[in-house]
Amino acid sequence: MLPWFVDTYRKHNDTPLMIMDFGMKTSAYADIRKSVRGTERGWFKKPKAMRTASAFAEQVCWLDTDCEVLGDLSGIFDYVQHQKLSMVIDQPWTQRRGGTWHNSGVVAYKGVPTVLSDWETACAITPTQGDQEVLHAMMDTPLKRMQFIEDVPNRYNVLRLQHIDNTLPKDPLVYHWTGRAGKEHIRKLMNG
Repeated sequence: MLPWFVDTYRKHNDTPLMIMDFGMKTSAYADIRKSVRGTERGWFKKPKAMRTASAFAEQVCWLDTDCEVLGDLSGIFDYVQHQKLSMVIDQPWTQRRGGTWHNSGVVAYKGVPTVLSDWETACAITPTQGDQEVLHAMMDTPLKRMQFIEDVPNRYNVLRLQHIDNTLPKDPLVYHWTGRAGKEHIRKLMNG
């Protein structure tokens, strides 16, 4: 899946790309890969990797590798605010689970916001279902969400379930093919 992700990104973006290694053994992209070590498993490494990436750029846009990049993403930095994570509201989870959820597959930020460090710590101490659930538990009031998360237009992170729910925005820039069904869809895209 990694070569597919890199190809879709580079088709529309010429900004540097860093791949964070969560256990890949070999890769044709070793020249752009940076290892991140830690005791966390799977996606719980994400906040640590995001903090690490901030040492290499003034502003960072994290993308999960199950994201299909469809356009230039530079506009996402217009939504970056000091000490905040800029994220898209996860419409399917908000609708299905209640409360306001933000999807952690696409996250833009500047420097190392305190909330990013706190998220990293929370993932290490209380790893629940996934990194997104840990962040959601931290944002347990509307005031905390307003203080630490900046909303980004949906077109920067269109979720697989939005195809099912028929809630697609116009001109999407990222399709986020989440879950097992999403990975199956990516395999089909890769096999043409």
